[in-house]
Amino acid sequence: MNVHSKIAAGALGLALVAACATSPTGRTQLLVFPESSAIAASKQAYSEMLTPLAKEHKLDTDPALKRRVDAIVERIKVQAIAMRPDTQGWNWEMTIIEDDETVNAWAMAGGKMALYTGLVEQLEPSDDELAQVLAHELAHALAKHSVEKMSVAAATNVGVQTVGIATGSGLAMQGSALLAALALSLPNSRSMETEADRIGIELAAKAGYDPRAAVTLWEKMGALGNGGQPQFLSTHPHPATRQAALAALVPQMLPFYEQAGR
Repeated sequence: MNVHSKIAAGALGLALVAACATSPTGRTQLLVFPESSAIAASKQAYSEMLTPLAKEHKLDTDPALKRRVDAIVERIKVQAIAMRPDTQGWNWEMTIIEDDETVNAWAMAGGKMALYTGLVEQLEPSDDELAQVLAHELAHALAKHSVEKMSVAAATNVGVQTVGIATGSGLAMQGSALLAALALSLPNSRSMETEADRIGIELAAKAGYDPRAAVTLWEKMGALGNGGQPQFLSTHPHPATRQAALAALVPQMLPFYEQAGR
């Protein structure tokens, strides 16, 4: 290894060590990407992903469903901001994508969210169950999971360029929207999913949605999976495992739900 390579490798190592952070549940995270940069990149990626669908008139086509989803998100968002006050400044956005074949929902850094009509059409969720889906996805953003996946992708695939990201290099940030889109397509780790479950069920309960609905939601997910793996399950643990873990959390969450008094 020549001198320049040693210096670059050393700088990268220091950047990665400096980038270690702690999630809301106390888990160690690698956050090479500043969240502000990830939010900016996600905003651009969100626009680029949705613009073609808008031209095809496939966004927010059902006003009643849009009102229903927005009302649920607003209540959960209040609790998210209470948990992380700095998210008050996020430009939150929820879009419903008309695609009855796709059972999926997702969230990006900065509160950019999407829900596919297939999830509503195929699961026929109650408001309490739909709130569990939306709170879970919002929890991914709250826990900086997009930032974490972008950081891992950058550290793995870009190498020394990560140092530039950590120091705010404009050159290193080129193509960051593509990296944000890549992070969205990458599966969440088991620890990320467990964390989003834990945060999401609490957010929903505090917003006045019955935490027991998390269990019935995954019962429906499991039944749906019997006919072929829906996209929402492709990066998630087995529904039965998920259901058992959430059921164990219900007694802790019921007091939040009861206190909300809805």
